[in-house]
Amino acid sequence: MTPRTSSQVADRSRVSIIAIDGPASSGKSTIGKELARILDFLYFDSGVMYRAVTCRALSLGLDVSDEKSITDLAERLRIEVRPATVPDGRDNDLLADGADITWKIRAPEVDAAVSTVAAFPGVRQALNRHLRSIGSRGRIVMVGRDIGTVVMPEADVKIYLMASPEERALRRFRERGGRGEPADYAEILASIRKRDALDSSRETAPLRLAPDAHFINSDGITIPEVVDQVLSLVRAEQRQA
Repeated sequence: MTPRTSSQVADRSRVSIIAIDGPASSGKSTIGKELARILDFLYFDSGVMYRAVTCRALSLGLDVSDEKSITDLAERLRIEVRPATVPDGRDNDLLADGADITWKIRAPEVDAAVSTVAAFPGVRQALNRHLRSIGSRGRIVMVGRDIGTVVMPEADVKIYLMASPEERALRRFRERGGRGEPADYAEILASIRKRDALDSSRETAPLRLAPDAHFINSDGITIPEVVDQVLSLVRAEQRQA
């Protein structure tokens, strides 16, 4: 993708916080990274925090359905995100209590358990404190499932990015194949549908469209086309500021 000039994204300082929410594999990370690059904003995926807690819980042999033990873990877990030190395609290093779990958080067993962990109010409270601290610095594109509704409801631009379960399963299938990992499309599709149901029905901060969010369906749309749609919304917000 070719770099954009300052004239194409004018006076970007008037928009400081961009929230992108949506279900698993809807393209939030890909779009968020490119948007942050163009605007020279920080990109942050809130989902890595929940995946880190889930991954660490599984490695410790904890019962992920035990709310107290998982909440206690979330409150004490030391999560670090730093520039990539390994040339294996990662965007950043992700460490939990000093252990590199960058790719471990994408394992199928983490996929299957992260919605359970993310549904615990205590876990969300513990991690939301960190997320709000990061977001409050401004000039950030933050992606997740409740950024525009709970974490950063004051965001200047809110996007809800959607794609069909079939399209999202295909994306994850290709992603795993590209890393040389075994992947079964039917299993991935079933996992995505299950996670959608869990994320949308949980009592605490369910996945939902914020009243002032812009809905974008990415089925059949290229990454540059989605990015252009979001940039148009950012420019519109800048003109109104």
